[in-house]
Amino acid sequence: MFASVYGPSLPVSEETHAGKYRGRNETFYDMVCRIAAALSDNEDHRREIKRILLQMVFLPAGRVQRAIGSPHQVTAYNCYVSGTIGDDSADIMEKAKEALLTMRMGGGIGYDFSPLRPRGALIRTLNSPSSGAVSFMGIFDSTCKTVSSIGHRRGAQMAVLRVDHPDIEEFITAKQATQEQWILRELLEQLPSNHPARQSGLRALQQALPLQAFNVSVGITDEFMEAVVQEKDFTLRFGGQEYGSVYAPALWDKIMRSNWDWAEPGVLFLDRINQANNLHYCETIAATNPCGEQPLPPYGACLLGSFNLTRYLVNRGGKWACDLEAFRSDIPPVVRAMDNVIDETIYPLPQQEKEAKSKRRMGLGITGVANAFETMGHPYASEGYMYAQGVILETLRDEAYRTSAMLAKEKGAFPMLDRDQYLAGEFVQTLPSDIRDLIAEHGIRNSHLLSIAPTGTISLSADNISSGIEPVFSYEYSRTIIGENGPMVESVTDWAYREHGVRGRTADELEPEDHVRVLVAAQRYVDSAVSKTCNVGAGVSWERFKDVYMQAWKGGAKGCTTFRAAGKRDGVLVKGKPEKEPDSGGACFIDPVTGIKSCDS
Repeated sequence: MFASVYGPSLPVSEETHAGKYRGRNETFYDMVCRIAAALSDNEDHRREIKRILLQMVFLPAGRVQRAIGSPHQVTAYNCYVSGTIGDDSADIMEKAKEALLTMRMGGGIGYDFSPLRPRGALIRTLNSPSSGAVSFMGIFDSTCKTVSSIGHRRGAQMAVLRVDHPDIEEFITAKQATQEQWILRELLEQLPSNHPARQSGLRALQQALPLQAFNVSVGITDEFMEAVVQEKDFTLRFGGQEYGSVYAPALWDKIMRSNWDWAEPGVLFLDRINQANNLHYCETIAATNPCGEQPLPPYGACLLGSFNLTRYLVNRGGKWACDLEAFRSDIPPVVRAMDNVIDETIYPLPQQEKEAKSKRRMGLGITGVANAFETMGHPYASEGYMYAQGVILETLRDEAYRTSAMLAKEKGAFPMLDRDQYLAGEFVQTLPSDIRDLIAEHGIRNSHLLSIAPTGTISLSADNISSGIEPVFSYEYSRTIIGENGPMVESVTDWAYREHGVRGRTADELEPEDHVRVLVAAQRYVDSAVSKTCNVGAGVSWERFKDVYMQAWKGGAKGCTTFRAAGKRDGVLVKGKPEKEPDSGGACFIDPVTGIKSCDS
């Protein structure tokens, strides 16, 4: 009975959910029972979690749904960051081996390549020059592609290089097509759309582009941003040695130009990340997970999951509203269950298990936000929308922290807690005084509790609700599904448009400033980070485009990503791609049909 009532109702959503998250012949109801039994503390808690999961009011990240209670050897963690890569060939290969083991068990991984010496630096033991930090990324790129090619989950990676590393200019352009590849793309585009050489040629071209198993981000410092604003020179350095200087505005323009054309590299504001880190006293963060919503220390890992706001809509007097009390009451059982994942899952590496259990990080967020608020009558990024987002995120923040403090009283605080230093943290200081008093008295079970992820796949599985805090991308599109009887084309409609006839503001209708405003406002309530793509229309000027990143930095965001459909990336990476998701590939991608960013969660 339950299997026909609960779970995805759209064929594409059911197919996606069954294929990615459930075992063979396992129904949605079976999966929910499996997870609830594994993560519950007692019978009452089991019933609560079962209800929450059956109604899809909370969507655990895909790895949690696939792994918990399952006989398969996969991790419940979506994302990891590599251990610090040592500046020698043996350690580089060791970290590549660790990456292979991590990705084979389903985890995406981020790396900081800044510890590797720059191109041309002397290797004294060999009396020869180094090939540079960027060259070694190829080893990890090949490792990721190998994992995909042997039939495992499509790998996801993030490469980070500090802006003051001497190889930074090479890193900025590391993924760009050569002039010859660009000319070939233009020639292929001139062929008729049904010409067999056109599609096969474009696919081959995409596969030939460098480092396609990576997302890349520059680790930006406040020192650099201040040099940009003040129009000063900026020193490049490695290992305590200066490697000359660059004119900061020129280097910034090079980063911006690459984003204008190629939507990469993303930008991470490292000083902001570390200043606002709850564990500022015991860790330094230099990298993030592949989609950027989780800045993590070496061997760091984080659990993800999102509350589905569309399921909290209630009709009151002919108007739709969010049932805030129902939302508030569902947070404690979810925090308790997700905390249990830390002890129930398996880890690819012992270092990751030690890190996870010593800090007990998790990242709870929200999804379906645009659909829910626009159904309530608040256009995306409007005053009403911003107010509603603040109320929801403040509620999630406060209830999650309150629950974690009470869990510490019951089960113990996370081992790396230093109460005085934790309570002095910038983000913790924003909590209400009564919650800070609870932490002072009992400690807290989890070092971090909040994150907003790009929930592309789980949102599609939940009947195509809007993703994370992103706007609607398209009201309707077609998607090819490979079923038992072969490929078939399914029409996929946006949830709010299908259920309520609501035509929300789409990503290409919004101004860049709207995207930044939503990003910055959300970050204020999130202890980790927010993954959000700031879409930029073809009519936006170069100076206005660059200002998106400056606004993000000044507003306190921990990172910024843009996507400009008129850029070169759209031509090389999107045109000619099939509608179904690729069976292999690499890092998080922007779906060619929907425009939704996904890390195959």
